[in-house]
Amino acid sequence: MAPLTVITLVVPLALAATGLLGFPVAILVVAILLMIYAVGYLAMARHIPNAGAFYAYVAHGLGRPFGVGTSWFALATYNSFQLCCYGAFSAAIGAPLLSDWLGLDVHWLVPAILAWALVAVLGANEVKVAGYVLVFLVVAETILVALYSVAIMLTSGFAFSAAAINVSDLSGAALGVLIVLGATSFAGIEQSVVYIEESKDPKRTIPTATYVTITIIGAAYALASWVQISAAGPRPIERATAEGADLFFNEAAVMLGQGAVTVGKVLLGTGTFAAMLAFHNAITRYTFALGREGVLPRLFGRTTIKGAPRNASLAQTGLALIVLIVFAVAGWDPLVQLFYWGSTTGGLGVLLLYTLTSIAVIAFFARDAHGENMWQRRIAPLLATVVLLLVAYLAVDNLAGLYGVDPGTGPARVVPIALLLIFAGGTVWGLILKRTQPEIYEGIGRGARSSTATSALSAIV
Repeated sequence: MAPLTVITLVVPLALAATGLLGFPVAILVVAILLMIYAVGYLAMARHIPNAGAFYAYVAHGLGRPFGVGTSWFALATYNSFQLCCYGAFSAAIGAPLLSDWLGLDVHWLVPAILAWALVAVLGANEVKVAGYVLVFLVVAETILVALYSVAIMLTSGFAFSAAAINVSDLSGAALGVLIVLGATSFAGIEQSVVYIEESKDPKRTIPTATYVTITIIGAAYALASWVQISAAGPRPIERATAEGADLFFNEAAVMLGQGAVTVGKVLLGTGTFAAMLAFHNAITRYTFALGREGVLPRLFGRTTIKGAPRNASLAQTGLALIVLIVFAVAGWDPLVQLFYWGSTTGGLGVLLLYTLTSIAVIAFFARDAHGENMWQRRIAPLLATVVLLLVAYLAVDNLAGLYGVDPGTGPARVVPIALLLIFAGGTVWGLILKRTQPEIYEGIGRGARSSTATSALSAIV
């Protein structure tokens, strides 16, 4: 979770790109939807303990080939989230602060590489090390969002905007657009089960972490985004377009002074870094799960003596470096083309993953109730699936509005084709494994119980 990143970057960029004000309502709708979705998702987690999560659940619910396709799709989705953070960190925070503090006019790639190096070090160690860093950073920025929101509300002349909570924005194609942006804001909620094999008391901590986070973050995002849009005056879209990431800080500075802008930018930088690290950890554990089972090269399934999937971590670190260099050489905009387009692609991807996994939950419990009640195994998953299918259709049908481009151009054309090819490629690879390596195929989605995982688990690097 990166609360400050969502409020200061996702909200104004979403307003500027879509021209829609209903972000606060979308956040609440997504929070409710995730609460319902999590019922079946967590129920399945109790029976399929696997760091691969989406991948393992689809493999058990809809079949191993689709599980492999889902794993490729999930890796692409989380990499979109992780890589986009470098664009936000560099363009909106790192380079401006270096200019203000040290008088250095540096290329955005410089702070990006500095952040990349630190993620590489922390990500290659056990989750406890990165966990302490993440907890501190997320708590700090959450407190700042709350304090700045209160300061804005206490500013003379402030009044809540009715337009920002007008449900008319959640109709037709706009519904799909705003729900994807809302899903982008909640990205990471589902990562709780990724750590199920490393948690001391997963049956208690995983559900608690999931439901508490959805509730707190949902309330914080809805209020803070409503406050930000309201304080922007009669032309919030124009101000969001002109001020971008500074909008929220500028509004708070009216009451708190210009120092609020500097403090805000510092915590925005650390918060964006926290998001990089969180998604890096999720990606490495997915890669580890696939390597452990032999779906990817087994070297990715090896861990350090303390259990950290170091090889998988180094692979993601290498990919990040390649992407950063390509963007820099090509001269692409790090804030729009790397952050906004990347985070939006991740939001679309995770929405589709929710949908696919929700269908898998229904299929899994249809064969065996596994002791779960009717609400957990049937009603909640079915309700979530119906809504997710509707929203996913609306989102895909209005990709141009989602990315803020002309229909059939840029990411509106490339992204759906790329995601479809990635899923299809993974599914085909699963079928190839079935014919050529049946032992590996039989272990797909079984995690530590996979026969091919035994040797990988015992290998320490």
